[in-house]
Amino acid sequence: MEKFRFLTSGESHGKCLNAIIEGLPSGIEVDIDFINNELKRRQQGYGRGERMNIESDSAEILSGVRFGKTIGSPITLVIKNRDFENWQKVMSTSPDDYTDDKSFSVYRPGHADYAGSVKYNQKDLRNILERSSARKTAIEVAVGAIAKLLLKQLNIQGYSEVTQIGSACCPDKFHQEIDHAKENGDSLGGKFVVVYKNLPVGLGSYVHWDRGIDGRLAQAIMSIPAVKSVEIGTNPLGICGSEYHDEFSIENGEICRLSNHAGGIEGGMTNGQDLIISAVMKPIPTMQKALKSVDSKTCEASEAHYERSDVCAVESCSVVAESRVAWVLANEILLKYGGDNIEELLKNYHK
Repeated sequence: MEKFRFLTSGESHGKCLNAIIEGLPSGIEVDIDFINNELKRRQQGYGRGERMNIESDSAEILSGVRFGKTIGSPITLVIKNRDFENWQKVMSTSPDDYTDDKSFSVYRPGHADYAGSVKYNQKDLRNILERSSARKTAIEVAVGAIAKLLLKQLNIQGYSEVTQIGSACCPDKFHQEIDHAKENGDSLGGKFVVVYKNLPVGLGSYVHWDRGIDGRLAQAIMSIPAVKSVEIGTNPLGICGSEYHDEFSIENGEICRLSNHAGGIEGGMTNGQDLIISAVMKPIPTMQKALKSVDSKTCEASEAHYERSDVCAVESCSVVAESRVAWVLANEILLKYGGDNIEELLKNYHK
């Protein structure tokens, strides 16, 4: 079930990225500076590539907001790709502008090139690269910023942090690890954690498999490009049940827990504790160190196509994950508490 719904469109080097959002109550204050700061956070991080020197992402609101507040109708967001001016003919929608400049046919291991070209019957692998690129996460972060503005009305806030880069688990070693990979023409992945606080009890449900909030959160983060695993709470491997499960206690007449190994979710529902999700991002598959591959046109051995890329984007990925968690939480809030305007939602929420 979806209450907070949206679609995005746009290609990596196309004219723009777009989103249409539906289902938000009216009366929510929309801070464009907050949205743009979230976009800036996504662009930052040690190890980012040349593209981030070209783009300076900012969102434009085309509909659904009047005088700084949502009005209940669909919201349209646009982020223009500044680099499009260098790709106008290559990414033209007109058949009159056809060119094979920037096209390529050698599969890049770790990317969507091979499976995508078979699925959509495309010979020019740029037709796969452009939409499968992580560039599309920019507009997703803008959507996530809108969701965060709703959550802030309920005093629900989150953050993320990087906990590992390559083999380094100490932040003091992160830059050194990235520099070493860059010198070798290689790339690095890592691990990050997302935390949201002050959640109510009962978001999600156990009644059907597809309504468990843990499943929804896992899908939202797992589908971020390059994410390969997602965990909620403490990894239970090697821990006895008596040590793992979070015991109850009473403090000042209130029910509380002695630990939070469950990461804030039990039985597919939030249990009132902090939501804690960690995820692992694989090393970026585009790198200067050429990997062995095959040319799709000649079926001959070749070296993988290289296009400018980041060395490491784990910090950026954590911001995207923050945004995706915000979508899921906003949807579950609206499903549980309802309300066509912010006053009605707040009244229902605080009953």
